[in-house]
Amino acid sequence: MATRPTWAEVSLTTLRQNFRTVQKHVGANVTVCAVVKADAYGHGAVECSRALEAEGARWLGVTSLDEAIPLREAGVGANILLMTGFWRGEEGEIIRLHLTPTVWEPWHIESLDRAAAALGRAQHPVHLKVDTGMGRLGVGLDQLSGLLDGLKSAKHLMLDGLSTHLAASEIMDAPSVAEQERNFDTARRMVEEAGMKPVFVHMANTGAVMERRSERGQAAGEHKISDADIATAAEQVLKWNTLVPRGAIRVTVERGWVTLEGEVEWDYQRRSIQRTISPVTGVRGISHRIALRVKAQVTELSHRIEDALANYTLAQLAERRERTGRVRSGSTTGERLDINQGHAG
Repeated sequence: MATRPTWAEVSLTTLRQNFRTVQKHVGANVTVCAVVKADAYGHGAVECSRALEAEGARWLGVTSLDEAIPLREAGVGANILLMTGFWRGEEGEIIRLHLTPTVWEPWHIESLDRAAAALGRAQHPVHLKVDTGMGRLGVGLDQLSGLLDGLKSAKHLMLDGLSTHLAASEIMDAPSVAEQERNFDTARRMVEEAGMKPVFVHMANTGAVMERRSERGQAAGEHKISDADIATAAEQVLKWNTLVPRGAIRVTVERGWVTLEGEVEWDYQRRSIQRTISPVTGVRGISHRIALRVKAQVTELSHRIEDALANYTLAQLAERRERTGRVRSGSTTGERLDINQGHAG
């Protein structure tokens, strides 16, 4: 079968190392939920989940039931959090597959309690999400008391977690973060006053994990890796490769660096080349093409070669671009190669 010479390499060994790095960063007393939604951001949810579980991950996060089912079918036994709740009619499958749904609506609680009772489940865990200011998902503080009453009345459910989501965790001086923290503290007190003690209390997304200690609920003395160092301690999991027809050049894009290695034609002669270029400021998206305008130096003659990779059609990246509008890297730092904007950042 004819295929284009373009492929991605995903290092599960590096992924496991990154998980250890993050766990060391937050401390042994903090549980890390490894998010594998959207097919683990294109890296392969089943393979990544197996690797993370083998490394000790006890929690995985997905968007919805349809993303959790393949993991259970593949034998993944870790706790799976449905981060955006569920649709009506899915509650039975959630109970059967031992999934942990996020709830914030009265009907979430009522339908899950009925399903758990029908399936003979004594205490099925749920996580309650509170909207502390982001305005996306979650129960507001003004409606929290009523929802807690519903949870207390549910005989077959248990409140295993309390959560919220920060709107601007990566902005250190954002006033909204402090306000959300205060609102979350209020919600936590209300939950405790209602007689519930959730095991997991979480609000730290990636930005908060990297930049903020308070949201991790972690004492400063338990901090092992500095916030400034975690971005460099984590390694890229995904590497993109292609071969360019003009000569036998292998191109690797990793962490925003382009590496050219192989042979090119120069002055009607074939010359060896091995060159790394950064930053990739010349990457531009043109319909289903990517134009890589780079300058490379021929090793022996110090000649400059321009446009060695101009207008090369990349089918796999084009497909990804259609789905997501960008190609993400596998780094836990959230670094990406952005086709639309033409830069790595």
